Amino acid sequence: MEPDALSRRDFMRLASLTGVIVAADLPSLAAEPGAKWKGAVIGHTGQGDYGHGLEGIFSNRPNVEVVALTDPDSEGRAKIAANIGAPRSYADYREMLEKERPNLVSIAMRQSDQHHAIALAALRAGAHIYCEKPFVTAPNESDELLAEAKKHELKIAVAHTMRMMPVIVRLKQAIAEGLIGDIVEVRSFGKQDARAGGEDMMVLGSHLFDLLRVFLGDPFWCTARVLWQGRDIAPADSRIVRDNVGYVAGDEVFAQFAFPKGVTATFASAANLRETVGNWGIEFFASKGEARINCDIAPNVFLRRSTGWKYEGKTDAWEPLDVPLVKSPPPHNLGPVGDCLDAIAKHREPECSGRNGAWAVEMVMGVYHAALSGRRVSFPLSVRSHALR
Repeated sequence: MEPDALSRRDFMRLASLTGVIVAADLPSLAAEPGAKWKGAVIGHTGQGDYGHGLEGIFSNRPNVEVVALTDPDSEGRAKIAANIGAPRSYADYREMLEKERPNLVSIAMRQSDQHHAIALAALRAGAHIYCEKPFVTAPNESDELLAEAKKHELKIAVAHTMRMMPVIVRLKQAIAEGLIGDIVEVRSFGKQDARAGGEDMMVLGSHLFDLLRVFLGDPFWCTARVLWQGRDIAPADSRIVRDNVGYVAGDEVFAQFAFPKGVTATFASAANLRETVGNWGIEFFASKGEARINCDIAPNVFLRRSTGWKYEGKTDAWEPLDVPLVKSPPPHNLGPVGDCLDAIAKHREPECSGRNGAWAVEMVMGVYHAALSGRRVSFPLSVRSHALR
């Protein structure tokens, strides 16, 4: 999601409404009444900066005290520390972890090449983690982090926040209630801007892959074609982009995933499709109609009922998902960060879990493995290292 889609004031308002910044009715996380957990934020101005509001996720919470900020950039460090009211700040996250011993750490920078090392150090220091997406750069990195979290009985959450947006939850309920019938096929499209291809797939496609699993379950296998300037990619085409999310390749991606119940889902990212496709998102083709998720900081959902072909063509129209169409009552929504804190208190997995974040990265790597081999690749991947290294 793009930082300039809303003003900062509007974003903070939206974030508070969806639980990203404030959740008023969380149970106490501390062992003793009145005690507070210690929260710390790790970012890197100029090298991924801070994801959407991730510097402020522990602010304005009665049971969390923000104790420190880490940022190697002195100017950025001073600015963000003042913004979030952090009493102490550090240039090195290792020094901060050793001195402050926080219970909660926000790994806030967008450049996921830094996430693995920082998360591993935070877990070993005894902190639960809320991490910007993409979670890591390759499956072997997520394997190590998930194992470390399990070893220390700590929680990891990854900021694939779209799965918890109320409109997405309502759509899932509506589909489960049979509003559009049985899902047969799903098509997803990246933002297809200047990052079209591999960068788009990792940065924004990871959101879409996470949503595909929300609605369809875990994929069985993947086939793919990834192109660079009109030809199939080779390992030598790998590159590092400005917001370092690990190696990426290709300026066009076309992938197909097999899901349970015979459902096939595709993903495409190609700049010459942007005008035709419009908003990046997901389209569901079902036996009684269609649904469309248009992604943004606040996603929108639309429905279309088929009227059949006529002599003059089709006149089907997209209409916003009407709340009364959902029969079951909406679940109580704490928002992604609130849910993470609640999961820690109740010893359960967060909805935006590390496992879910790891799956999004694994699906990206599956696309590359399939494209480079020219073969269908099964999940879980047998090769856990980065496909392009």
